[in-house]
Amino acid sequence: MQDEPPRALGALEDEELVDLAVERKGTRDGDAAVAELFGRYHVRVVAWCRRIIRDPERARDAAQDAQLKALGRLDRFEHRAKFSSWLFVIVRNTCLNAVRPVSLTRDPDVDPDSFVDPVRGADLDVESAQEAAILHELLRTELEDDERRALALRSFERMSVDAITEILGLENRSGARALLQRARRKLRAALERDRSRRST
Repeated sequence: MQDEPPRALGALEDEELVDLAVERKGTRDGDAAVAELFGRYHVRVVAWCRRIIRDPERARDAAQDAQLKALGRLDRFEHRAKFSSWLFVIVRNTCLNAVRPVSLTRDPDVDPDSFVDPVRGADLDVESAQEAAILHELLRTELEDDERRALALRSFERMSVDAITEILGLENRSGARALLQRARRKLRAALERDRSRRST
């Protein structure tokens, strides 16, 4: 009985391409698997970045950076989630790191609307552009990494709590729900503290 002929790369699932790229790293087959895999997601990665980083040139740079990071970490892909979810987390983290929070000192030359609101859809009562700017700083300083990631996935991508739980690899009973609730509580409390400070 003859061996089955190898399947065309285009017919392989993402996760199969990852395995092939890792197993045949540095070979023509491995390079072809990488090209096929990342070719499938290039347009989507750029679109993800542009949703977070409004500057097209910076978004393209972030997209390239994220894809290079993902390529360098392929051997750490553990099949605990879909490749697309794993890649999205890398893209999201790269973009969040690329977006510098505005200073709490008001800069008249900075348009607060030019920054992405990291808590869009997070049910936080923001009363002014200044408070929106403050929230950028609070997101960086008040939240733990997992809280930041969970809130970003929920607010930007409208992902379900179950999907976020899977992407972040959470094993506790409440999953991402507890992280999201804790993140919102922290941000609300910090925003209220700032309002109190400014009113005195």
